[in-house]
Amino acid sequence: MPGTGADRCAKKEDNVLSLTVDAANTAGSGAAVTAPKTVADSETQLARILTSLSEDKAEDIVQIDLRGKSAIGDFMIVCTGRSTRQVTSIAEKLADRLKTELGVLTKIEGKDAGDWVLIDTGDVIVHIFRPEVREFYQLEKMWLPGDKTAAVES
Repeated sequence: MPGTGADRCAKKEDNVLSLTVDAANTAGSGAAVTAPKTVADSETQLARILTSLSEDKAEDIVQIDLRGKSAIGDFMIVCTGRSTRQVTSIAEKLADRLKTELGVLTKIEGKDAGDWVLIDTGDVIVHIFRPEVREFYQLEKMWLPGDKTAAVES
């Protein structure tokens, strides 16, 4: 029926099909098609994370090696931000840097509250706390051997 707008509405399937066709035509035309960036290994991610945290003035950065101890990841980082605003900012900048520089997509939890933000890259888990919250949970005590925990506290 003319005038109802039904003829003007694009369906989801139309968009998907046109994107697939456009990609196929581009590839067949001899135009260069670039592959997405490869995801960096855990040690490369770790190095960039530590640099990013330092650049954003995170405090008391503790690195925990989880290889051979847990299947949740290769490394865990625990650090502190001085305020909810800084905790949130550190998390946002870190996630953005990992995505743009290394092609690593992250999952972020707790960013809205800003007390404790968890960033998971799949290989590295980053916990960014406000000082009071970090003191309350004391994650380092669960993951570090006893002799290293004592060194972190002093």
